[in-house]
Amino acid sequence: MIAIVPARSGSKGLPGKNVKLLLGKPMIAYTIEAARQAEYVDEIIISTDDQNIADVAVEYGATCPFLRPAELAADDSRAIDTYMYTIDRLNGERGYQIKDFVVLQATSPLRSGDDIDNAISTFRAHNADSVISYVEAPHPVYWHKYIDENGRFENIFDDQLSNRQQYRKSYYPNGAIYVFKYALLESKSYYSDRSYAYVMPRQRSVDVDTIEDFDYAEFLLEREKGA
Repeated sequence: MIAIVPARSGSKGLPGKNVKLLLGKPMIAYTIEAARQAEYVDEIIISTDDQNIADVAVEYGATCPFLRPAELAADDSRAIDTYMYTIDRLNGERGYQIKDFVVLQATSPLRSGDDIDNAISTFRAHNADSVISYVEAPHPVYWHKYIDENGRFENIFDDQLSNRQQYRKSYYPNGAIYVFKYALLESKSYYSDRSYAYVMPRQRSVDVDTIEDFDYAEFLLEREKGA
C-alpha cells in the first residue's frame, strides 16, 4: 500500500513546522521513518507545494513525483482534494493502480510503524471503506460549551450535570493515520457504515499545530529516549 504524506509550506500556527528540527531531525522525518518501518507500506509519496520540503522528505526515504499546485496548498484548501489529486495523477500519469492508500500527516511525529501496520490490518480484516486513528477524549464531550462574544455560555448539547464516571467514553481523531478506499473519497466523505477506528494511546497522539504542541512532542521523545 502506498502512503501519502501531506506537508504544505504554509502554516500559521507554527511556520515551517514540517521541517522544523525536532531533537535534531526535521519533524517530517519521524513520519517517513515510521512508514519505512511499517511492513504494509510499499512506497511513501510526499505531497507538498514546497521544493525544500520535498528535498528533505526525499533525503529521508520518500519520493516526490510532482509538486502540489498552489490552489491545493492554501489555508482553505480541502485535504480530501489533495488526496484525490495525488492518486489521480499517480494512476493517470505514472501507471499506478491505487484503490486503497494510507495518509500519514507529518504533524504526528510520535506514531509508530506498528501503529500504521495495525491500522492497515484493521482495514483489511473488515474490508473497510476507511480506518481512522482516534484517541480517547480526556473529558466527556457533554461538558463542552460554546461561548458567545459576551462571554456567556451557549449549550451544544442538552444541559445535564453528571459525574465523569456516568458518561460513556468518547473519542476524537488524532490526525495520525487515515486508511482509505479511493471509492469512498469520491463520495466526498471520510466515513461510511464500513468505517472503523484504530484507537491510539494519548502519548502517541500529539498533533503538532503550535509551539506548545511541538515542545510537548519534544519532551515525550526525550523521555522515551532516556527510558
